[in-house]
Amino acid sequence: MKDKLSRRDILHASAGAAAMASGFAAEAAQSAPDVNKNSAPSKLRITDMRAVTIAANYDYPIIRIDTNQGVYGYGEVRDAGVKGIALILKAHLVGENPLNMERLLRKIRLFAGQGRMGGGYSAVDMALHDIAGKVYGVPAWRLLGSKQRDKIRIYCDTTGHEDPKIYAERMKKRQQMGFTFFKMDLYTRLVKNRPGAVNHRGVATEKGLGYLCEYIEAVRDAIGWDVPLAADHFGPLNLNDSIRYARAFEPYDLAWAEDILQVGHLGPGGDAPRNWRAYQEIKQATTTPLAIGEGLFGLEEGFKDFLDNHAVDIIHPDPETSGALIETKRIADYADLQGIPTAVHFAGSPVGCMASVHMAATIRNFVAMENHAVDMPWWSDLVTGLPKPIIQNGYIQVPDTPGLGVELNEEVVKEHLRYPGYFEPTPEFNEVIVSGFRRVGPWPHYDENGNWCNCVTY
Repeated sequence: MKDKLSRRDILHASAGAAAMASGFAAEAAQSAPDVNKNSAPSKLRITDMRAVTIAANYDYPIIRIDTNQGVYGYGEVRDAGVKGIALILKAHLVGENPLNMERLLRKIRLFAGQGRMGGGYSAVDMALHDIAGKVYGVPAWRLLGSKQRDKIRIYCDTTGHEDPKIYAERMKKRQQMGFTFFKMDLYTRLVKNRPGAVNHRGVATEKGLGYLCEYIEAVRDAIGWDVPLAADHFGPLNLNDSIRYARAFEPYDLAWAEDILQVGHLGPGGDAPRNWRAYQEIKQATTTPLAIGEGLFGLEEGFKDFLDNHAVDIIHPDPETSGALIETKRIADYADLQGIPTAVHFAGSPVGCMASVHMAATIRNFVAMENHAVDMPWWSDLVTGLPKPIIQNGYIQVPDTPGLGVELNEEVVKEHLRYPGYFEPTPEFNEVIVSGFRRVGPWPHYDENGNWCNCVTY
């Protein structure tokens, strides 16, 4: 016969079990990772969007998306664009959970376009990644996938000069700064004062092309024939001009000729081409690699035809136009499937720069990323949270801190504002300014049964 447990025995046993469970819970709590107590993700909501514009070589419009839990995110409109292209999206975002990134981006994609018109969508994408990374305690690149590299190779433009030797000396100084990838601007106007060099359309003659190639040769002799060198800004070239230029460049083994076709295609400008057939014809006529894309938005809207038809050798999206992190990674991954590399165009502030760095860290077919602020000593000081200078020996380190990994340096930003005011309220953007099909509310009319009402029907 089994002994019966008294009520006192049961109570003692229960107390012991509770104490043991409490000990286990305390031990588990001590070993658990830190939890971000500043945010309750399911209850997070966007409350506001504000902006500032930093005066620079190309102005930098910066946005800030605020939430009801004090977590905020920074984004950047395309350089030389305007903050309003992002602020008109505010009414479509307020009240939404910023962690629903892809749904929100689908919602505003209707209002994105080529050139600077992609800047608002792109700025929002950046700010949403900044918020989500802070909430989840992970860097923005982790929200996209795996990190393919720890640092991003940077190339920079160099101011030109009509004397090829001086131009070459300036490029050599870039190399001495630690850069390992180079790009030069080959404006046809460099040779405009030489007899017989430029025709009535502002395009180099065969004689003029020979002069232009003197610049490439001088730079090659200065920095080496074994390092990557790209070229850009050739002038108002049509299709046949582009073929002539590209063929003249062949002996110099360029990394690419950028946006070589400027006229005679469908599109808002030479950096946002729409005629893939013209580029395909140029590509078939030369061995000089062709790069396009800094003004194109979206995979389907901008890049897909060029990639499907292998009309270019390299794509060159600018994340501040192409769609920032999610969309530019889509574009790059699709290009990778076609065996086409991705270089990154960039000419903005450290905010957009670091968003682009996070994206570039995750793509397999990355080549190099541009920077237009090498000669601006205060550029790195616009933000905190990063090693200084941001570019070291031609590379930028990929942050592992939450979100984009940067905070604005308020004091420095205020020194360089284009317009007075620091993230002032934007009540003028509270109401919907741009929209697709939108039913706002009831109106007085006879309904389908003939009854007069102030209601919503048919």
